[in-house]
Amino acid sequence: MDRLSNTIRPYAWGSTTAIAELVGAEPTGEPQAEMWMGAHPGAPSRTDRGALNEVVDADPERELGPAAVSKFGPRLPFLLKLLAAGAPLSLQVHPDLAQAKEGYEDEERRGVPIDAPHRNYKDANHKPELICALTPFAGLCGFRDPAETADLLEALDVDSLKPYVDLLHAQPEEAALREVLTAVLSADPEQMAETVTEVTAAARRLGGAHEPYADIAHHYPGDPGVIAAMLLNHVQLQPGEALFLGAGVPHAYLDGLGVEIMANSDNVLRCGLTPKHVDVPELLRIVRFEATDPGVLRPEASVDGEEVYETPIDEFRLSRFVLPEGAAAHDLTAATPQILLCTAGSVRAGELPLKPGESAFVPAGEKAEVSGTGTVFRATVVA
Repeated sequence: MDRLSNTIRPYAWGSTTAIAELVGAEPTGEPQAEMWMGAHPGAPSRTDRGALNEVVDADPERELGPAAVSKFGPRLPFLLKLLAAGAPLSLQVHPDLAQAKEGYEDEERRGVPIDAPHRNYKDANHKPELICALTPFAGLCGFRDPAETADLLEALDVDSLKPYVDLLHAQPEEAALREVLTAVLSADPEQMAETVTEVTAAARRLGGAHEPYADIAHHYPGDPGVIAAMLLNHVQLQPGEALFLGAGVPHAYLDGLGVEIMANSDNVLRCGLTPKHVDVPELLRIVRFEATDPGVLRPEASVDGEEVYETPIDEFRLSRFVLPEGAAAHDLTAATPQILLCTAGSVRAGELPLKPGESAFVPAGEKAEVSGTGTVFRATVVA
């Protein structure tokens, strides 16, 4: 078992306090957005044996187990994070596996440099993800029913929104959502900036269900993503609740601290709330234009005390143990690789003491027990 030393990514949207408070450190005054735990080459965790990606590369079957290597190849197929949003992230979608392979191969054929700012596909993998709230956590997830969105927009009483309202009332669901999102992202930038300014003032005046969009606009004034965001469900997670975000589902995290796990991919297509490249035609090919219930997940408890967040994919499996004082140790020995993350209390993973924010990598087949008093998240795969 290896104690992990992890990189904190200082993205501009990161909270300046949330991760520091979790780990019991003084805030630096700089944003701390994500702490990465895993073998992603962009910021691999370090162990006493070296960088985790190099450890895995040196002997994949020993570290990951034969079943995981056979199913996912010789790499750790997930990335675990602490994510601390102090401002909205970009509004985005992720491709499914077939779309990712097709898009990656197309850009490779066309010779688009892998680090080009207009490149959409950095790899040939999909990127399903799960976010579990550690604090109250706000986000946007999936399209709201078009009729409800029409009512939300109509209440703002902004003339330039009327064509969108009419489309949402008149068209079938898929056509309505597609046409409105296309119109918003293709609008004249100056006219859209004026619309966003009017919408922001109206949303601030009305408050209530409109207030989150005024807050988004505060961070992204004039951005068409503010209007696109109003097409989506606004979700408020309580600690312990989670969201699963599958392919084609538009989403954005707005505020809060959570544990995030995802398939090991960098494929993101953005819809707005960003200065980065927005490829509207490719985005429209990937988005699933259907109204959805956000589907807030609560963990399913098993007889051994493990609480599992069920998802429909195999690259990752996230669960947690809430250990009361005096609880017996839990045997977590498994034939698959694991990362254990403490988020509260004081626990032990085998012989390693873990405090909040500390984590350990458990190679496949390695004996692993957790004990102590606190909360431990367990990340592994289904193989």
